[in-house]
Order: sequence, then structure tokens, then C-alpha cells
Amino acid sequence: MGSPKHTTDLDRDYTIPQDWERYTDAEHEMWRRLYRRQAEMLPGRAAEAFMDGLTKLDLNEGGIPDFRRLNEKLHGLTGWTVEAVPDLVPDAAFFRMLAGRRFPAGRFIRKPEEMDYLEEPDVFHDVFGHVPMLTHPAFADFMAAYGEGGLRSLEFGALDHLARLYWYTVEFGLMKTPADGHDGLRIYGAGILSSKGESVFALDDASPNRIAFDAERVMRTDYRIDDYQQTYFVIDGFEALLDECYQDFAPLYGRLETAAELTPAAVEDADTILHRGTQEYFAEKAA
Repeated sequence: MGSPKHTTDLDRDYTIPQDWERYTDAEHEMWRRLYRRQAEMLPGRAAEAFMDGLTKLDLNEGGIPDFRRLNEKLHGLTGWTVEAVPDLVPDAAFFRMLAGRRFPAGRFIRKPEEMDYLEEPDVFHDVFGHVPMLTHPAFADFMAAYGEGGLRSLEFGALDHLARLYWYTVEFGLMKTPADGHDGLRIYGAGILSSKGESVFALDDASPNRIAFDAERVMRTDYRIDDYQQTYFVIDGFEALLDECYQDFAPLYGRLETAAELTPAAVEDADTILHRGTQEYFAEKAA
């Protein structure tokens, strides 16, 4: 749950009690409705690591998870914990939490009229979408490394570039696998996994581009916050993602200062294109 704000208040703790006992029956039922809807459609679409994480954490044991019980399981697997925060936390605090293997999560849950879209991430997006992936050792290491890199990016004024990396991996990433169906592509990004519509669109629709992941290419590419993505970047695996991103980004930031910015729909000659999108959906929306 990052935000566009900067801060130098590195010692402030933005976490708050979850107050799990204050959730109403209606709020727990909203979690169960959302969980059932996604759990029914994600097998064969979600990355195996995500489905394994759901099982290991037992996120369907009766409503909104109690972070205290959830953390007993998660910390034992990869050393991560989930911490409640009141709102979008400043970037420096967000990065510091990730570097310390603490994932900030909103504690509110959406209302019935927000089932399919809400402007700010809620506990379902943050916990259902993100936390199962933190049970995978390589992805858990990637997230911690991202936090460390994020703190350093503030020194270079490169926050926008690093935000794109998070967006196109942690939130809207796809992975290539040898599995059958959907050209072997599977979802690992939380923004897709927690969305009924985009869970289908990202794999089945002909409109978006699907391009092999390259960190520098990703950091040049703008993204959409108001609709489905026009381009998805596809990794070969979590170890490969960690290897490519566990580096000193200072030289890359230097190159990005003079590199051309790319639109969300752009396709470059140097891209490894797994599927060139038709962009029909976006043309219809714009009409």
C-alpha cells in the first residue's frame, strides 16, 4: 500500500491494531463472498505458488483473517508478517516495512456496491491478493529486496521508475509455465488475483500485449490505474525475477534519465512479444 508522498520521518511507525473483534458479521460475509468467487475461478489461472499459499495459510477459515493467527503461519514459513495500517503509507515507510519483511495491509473491507471496483486497496486485496505469494521463498526474498531498493531509489529521485516495477510485477504480473491452457501463462499479481474481471481479461482477452519481462523496459513503461492493463509483462519464474532485480540499479537509473517514456500500449522492436494485443477493448472504451 504505497503512496505518492515522500517522507523523511523514517522512525515513525504507521501500524495500528487490526481490532479483528470489531468486524461485523456482514463484513465477514463480504470476505467469504469475495473468497468464494475468486477461489472458484483461479485454479488453472493463478500461479501454483499462489494456490499453495492459499492452502498453507487457510485464508477461508471463517471470514476476514485475524492477523495474529495469520502471522503465526506466515512468519514460520518465510519470516514475513502482515501489519495493519490506516491508509496508504508514505513511500519511505512502505519500503522500510517491506525491507523488514512486514507487509502493510488495510484493515477495512469493501462494501457490496464496491464488489468489482474500489479506489483504495482493502483487506481482501491486500491479504487475499498479496499474502499467499509471500509463502514462496524466492518471491518473499524479492519483496524484501524491493523494499531495500525502494529506500535507495529515493536517493536517486527514481521513485516513479521503481513504482512501475512494482505495478507490473507484484500487482499485475504474469508468469510463463509449462502448464496447459492460456498458453501456459499464470497470474501472480495481486491486482489481477483479487479481481474477477481482470482474472479473465489478463489471460483470455486478445486486447492487451503480453511481453517478456525486462526490468529496464518495465521501468520505462507507464501504466493504467483506471482500467485493465494494456500490457502485461511475463516473467520466467520467481528465481529469475529475483536474479534480474537483485542488482545495483544506479546505472539503470542513469540510463532512464535520457530514455524515452513508453505508453501503456507501446510495443518496441526489441521486445520479446508473446502476444501482440489487438487493443480492441481499449478502442471501444475510448469511443
